[in-house]
Amino acid sequence: MDLGTSGLRLALLNGRGQLVAERQATYPGAFEAAASWRDGLIALVASLEPGLRRRIRAIALDGTSGTLLRCDPNGNPLGDALPYHRACPEHQATCAALVAPRSPAASASGSLARALVLRQGAVGPGLLRHQADWLMGWLLGDWLWGEQGNNLKLGWDLVEGRWSGTLSSQDWAPELPEVVASGTSLGALGASARAALDLEPGCLVVAGTTDANAAVLAADPQPGDGIAVLGTTLVLKQFSPEPISGPGISCHRLGGRWLVGGASNAGGGVLRQFFSGQDLAELSRQINPDQPSGLKLRPLPRPGERFPVDDPNLEPVLGPRPVSDALFLQGLLEGLAAIERDGWQRLQELGAPPIARVISLGGGARNPQWRRIRERCLGLPVWNRPNLSAAAGVAKLALAALAPGPGARMAADPSAQATQPHE
Repeated sequence: MDLGTSGLRLALLNGRGQLVAERQATYPGAFEAAASWRDGLIALVASLEPGLRRRIRAIALDGTSGTLLRCDPNGNPLGDALPYHRACPEHQATCAALVAPRSPAASASGSLARALVLRQGAVGPGLLRHQADWLMGWLLGDWLWGEQGNNLKLGWDLVEGRWSGTLSSQDWAPELPEVVASGTSLGALGASARAALDLEPGCLVVAGTTDANAAVLAADPQPGDGIAVLGTTLVLKQFSPEPISGPGISCHRLGGRWLVGGASNAGGGVLRQFFSGQDLAELSRQINPDQPSGLKLRPLPRPGERFPVDDPNLEPVLGPRPVSDALFLQGLLEGLAAIERDGWQRLQELGAPPIARVISLGGGARNPQWRRIRERCLGLPVWNRPNLSAAAGVAKLALAALAPGPGARMAADPSAQATQPHE
């Protein structure tokens, strides 16, 4: 199950890794409501034919990295979640003092800053859980666990295998999850979730990953490939022989390799502020991608950026708007391409190897004019693969947990990942 910004997607793989069924839907309630995540999962599983449901043997989830919820020890939400794009500059200094200097949790855009907001005025015990981790807890009937990739922005140090800085000595440290590696089998579905989903006893719950990492698993990149996820936001990912760090930078361990990248607040979401889906398709066909618009736009949906620059006060530049809607759309697409170009350059500046091509996933990968604009801006070939879904990627983790080989065992072993940083 993929929990994205605009909706949910379910992918079902058979034992050979082939896609058997796929379902998608919008959230039945507000994105920030945990009940909406749970009810969306229940509805999509219920949409499967009973014969397929009875054969489900393992479930893994991915979610929007950084969307954080506070719940009580029994998983009951203590209010709404704070979404990944919510920056909290008032807590940046505190975050920087709590964690290592180059930790992604030191940023005003990190989960740690949102955790401090959620804990303001807190009364009684609670738990801090990211979107995928809270829903994983509902599946298990136990909210103890958190997956390592989802918790980097909260302060988990992947290299050291512990919470960064002084986090573990804070009086609220018991609210942090027990962190496990992506792909870890955590046990069978709890009785309540099994009844709600109408699944067979013994169905495994497997620790998933972030939505962007799941997209990488779906794309199966080769050496020299960069992955761009063109969804509501723009996410860049690539494998690196060494870990890198910096404000707004994510550094994960996936399949025994370091996966580095970053996520901009800009993306397809800003296009939807101005155009419907039908308008986007029609206006895109009017664009000549080899003739620059001359506009210099910064298409952020609101003030604040995470990557390639970490600036919670960075202002959008959305004008002056030309009379031609097609020209304005072209300017927005060119602005997004410039952010992508700066993102790849930023990763290289920090030590990631140069990429030779870009594989694009997400809804934006269906737009051939945008692909050509990006090729011209990046100076690289761009391959669009819009039919590869993050849901299918995270389903591979569930499948691997059923028949673990050497790679799956390493993915499921947090100590192996923490003690082999230069593999």
